[in-house]
Amino acid sequence: MNNGSKASTRTKQILKAMYILAWVVFICVMIQAGALLLSYFVSCINPVASKNLYSGLDMYQLRQINFRYYTIAVSLMIALLCIKAFVTFLVIKVMSKVNMENPFTIRIARLLEKISYGLLGAAILALLQNAHTTWLFNKTGIIQEKWALGQCLVMAALVFIISQVFKRGVEIQSENDLTV
Repeated sequence: MNNGSKASTRTKQILKAMYILAWVVFICVMIQAGALLLSYFVSCINPVASKNLYSGLDMYQLRQINFRYYTIAVSLMIALLCIKAFVTFLVIKVMSKVNMENPFTIRIARLLEKISYGLLGAAILALLQNAHTTWLFNKTGIIQEKWALGQCLVMAALVFIISQVFKRGVEIQSENDLTV
């Protein structure tokens, strides 16, 4: 077996493992979003449930101060989880559609672009959440964790650049097909 086929086999194995991992992440994020949503609804009926909303998340004090503030904070968390699930689902679609013999397709480039927009949406949501956290602290004195805005922006930019490289790859591939 030559080095080219070894590398190809190894690449396929890595992609298969990443595909499985993406599904695991997608399922976990969906479970988190569902559990948080369910816990929120339970806490609407039973305020004590907000002491351990999800995975030890204690938002009881905020719920006691103002239910609307509490609802906004939980809604932002659920929205972020939904965006993460959407982006992960798009990654799964990319991995299922990519053809290693002809990876540069307009479909893959568009999916990568959608991923970058999803990550940009997560960055915007992080910006909103961080502003809400600051406002909430000034209003109530309650400290909440701020989200990593910079990481989302960097990831969105990187994936967008990769999508543009893929688009250019499609153009070059089409030009080569026309010359043959």
